[in-house]
Amino acid sequence: MKIIYSICGLYNSGGMERIVTQKANYLADVFGYDVTILTTDQNGRPVFFSLSPNVKHIDLGINYGDGEHDDMNVIKKVLGKKMKTRQHFRKLKAFLCNEKADIVVTTINNDLNLLLKIQDGSKKICEFHFSRQTKILEAPNALLRNIQRVRMVLWKRYFAKYDKFIVLTEEDKVAWGNLKNMIVIPNFVDEIPPYVSAKREKRVICVGRAVYQKGFDLMLDIWKFVMEKDTEWQLYIYGNGDKTALEDKKNKLGLSNSVHLMPATKTIDQEYDKSSIYALSSRYEGLPMVLLEAMSHGLPIVSFACPCGPKDVIKESFGSIVENGDTKSFSNVLLEWMHNPEKLELGSKNAYVEIQKYTKTAIMKKWNLLFKKIMN
Repeated sequence: MKIIYSICGLYNSGGMERIVTQKANYLADVFGYDVTILTTDQNGRPVFFSLSPNVKHIDLGINYGDGEHDDMNVIKKVLGKKMKTRQHFRKLKAFLCNEKADIVVTTINNDLNLLLKIQDGSKKICEFHFSRQTKILEAPNALLRNIQRVRMVLWKRYFAKYDKFIVLTEEDKVAWGNLKNMIVIPNFVDEIPPYVSAKREKRVICVGRAVYQKGFDLMLDIWKFVMEKDTEWQLYIYGNGDKTALEDKKNKLGLSNSVHLMPATKTIDQEYDKSSIYALSSRYEGLPMVLLEAMSHGLPIVSFACPCGPKDVIKESFGSIVENGDTKSFSNVLLEWMHNPEKLELGSKNAYVEIQKYTKTAIMKKWNLLFKKIMN
């Protein structure tokens, strides 16, 4: 089987780039498929995640962002984008008609409508690595959020024309409405430790970039409530980004001795193993990989019921979901877990059992079945 993945580039360290690379590697190395990753904006930059020698990487050299800057005239930007899109379509059509792939999978790389115009004989799949709500809520103001809502209506029309449209969660599937071609296939955890650490400290851990979406400002409010009842526990927040506002708030709330704002680390697995609970304070998500990673280390989860992901993943046997934004309830639920060693131990075991549904083998089996079914 010949499969082509379309993505902007492979130079970033993001979750989408990692997942696409790992899927391509697995399809080529384990199933023996002929796999190519087609990019538009690699621009000579090195690939961030290791590609199997069995996976081909071709860049079309479109480079949508080249020549743009913040003070550029809007009309020039629009005209420049139109020229790039025409170039993209010509090169994409020539490449696909020459390759004669069985399946083409897009991650929405400026080609959502372009692929539908190309009659190369391949089956077309669109996989959505975000969520409908995320694309709307990440807009910085009401006007842009309304523009995003209109864009989502347009995108839905395109999605409906694909042979299959893949989303990450059941929650997002409901948000898109009745699309007959829609299927839920979540992401996977790359590696699951062979056992759960028994050396736990009184630590709650959060992982993510220091941005509004992740809600670490809310987590500090939660921790202030927690410290009024229990001063023995520590909160560790790992991730890159500007933490100036968080540092200021931490000091203002008197949390200097119990909150640790740490940089991103390549040894995050060790930090999971030292911790007892994972807390997700995000305002919105797609399918937060940190939840799956924490579960793979046997961590119970306390999370806001943010869209999307937590309600799909978290079960009562190893976690709790709190109404989105309710910091007081979150702190009370967190304290319940902190003060119940037996619940923590059982939650740890159950989280580790549940994560087996998200192994690379289990999820790639779903993709392989989909590919075989779509070709029959």
